Amino acid sequence: MNTTVPITPASPSWHLPVIEFGRSADGLLVARVGDTAFAMVPTRQGRHFLATGWRLTRPLDTWKGGDFYGHSGDVADEAAFRALVGESAEHQRERVALGRREIASRANTPWGPSQGATIYGEGVLCHSTAGHGGFQLAPEQNARVHPLLRSSSGFYEEDAEWAAVAQALPELFTAYERRLADETLRNHWPEAWEAIHGRALQAGESRERDRQTFERQHARDWIVIAAVSSDRFPGFVETVATPGGKRGPGIERYGFLIPSAEYEPGLFGFVVDPARHQRLTDGDG
Repeated sequence: MNTTVPITPASPSWHLPVIEFGRSADGLLVARVGDTAFAMVPTRQGRHFLATGWRLTRPLDTWKGGDFYGHSGDVADEAAFRALVGESAEHQRERVALGRREIASRANTPWGPSQGATIYGEGVLCHSTAGHGGFQLAPEQNARVHPLLRSSSGFYEEDAEWAAVAQALPELFTAYERRLADETLRNHWPEAWEAIHGRALQAGESRERDRQTFERQHARDWIVIAAVSSDRFPGFVETVATPGGKRGPGIERYGFLIPSAEYEPGLFGFVVDPARHQRLTDGDG
């Protein structure tokens, strides 16, 4: 059964999105907030990811998995799904309250001519271009960006660098955007994050810091750089590994045979154990 959840307004003058929950035609837990659609899609080993769609105006129980195209990360369970949908609704409410304005623009940007811009605040524009986009800060606003993150040009691309703007000017962003910005800074610029917050990141808090730790700990180990399920050795994966997972001409490399049930590359690569994993030679097979 589909349900709707009204959001308590902070001001009666704001138009607020309604949250709808339901089940799709193929049994997925789904939701709609304004123009944004969400689905909790199952993957391997009982896990799920958050899928998104846009302007699905049909009833929720007619939706199907193929209506969704965005992938917005893992979601643990139904409670987490409902929390994420609620966060999206609050994000939309806050965005209306911030009063951002769309304007015409033909300014030159590092990504090409602007095709329009959004005014976030005094001296803060976000440009859209044919291929990319990002923020342009006036000098006085750019001065508020932390020195480890500051761009001398005042331009910040939209994929990751935007997080430096949100960190410096939090009053211009929603709570959802600030959370994403903090996550982006931790994963891309851990040194800057630590300088801003005055503490060291712990294992699991920063993908980039975890990668640095992995590479330091396994600099002399054989790390898989290529793998394929073996036709010659059923139940095994044939791999190519190099010291520290390095690539390029002149880098030593060997083949190793890994049991399929054991082969899980992880975030940064599979570490070969030469004492247990058979090394392949040209004559194997």
